[in-house]
Amino acid sequence: MEVKVHYISLVKSYTNTSQDEFTLPDKTMLSELLDKIAEDYGKPFTQEVYDPVKKEMKASFVAMVNGVLMGQLQGVNTPLKNRDSVILMSLVTGG
Repeated sequence: MEVKVHYISLVKSYTNTSQDEFTLPDKTMLSELLDKIAEDYGKPFTQEVYDPVKKEMKASFVAMVNGVLMGQLQGVNTPLKNRDSVILMSLVTGG
């Protein structure tokens, strides 16, 4: 299956690209996709965005699948489908 990933704001600075397309096996979980991204982009990504050992996004980052926050789905255990769109971005804070 094909999944498109968009890197927004700070995440883009850790990947040096705004998007990627991945060909993944059917029934791939979001955590498996994030593991692949962490493997591709290495230490800056794993230190700041996603911890592949703990299988969790860092506190100031979030993933969306087809415009829905991962927390409103099944978190990193969200199953992906063909042609899904995943967005990785920093949380917006204000004062």
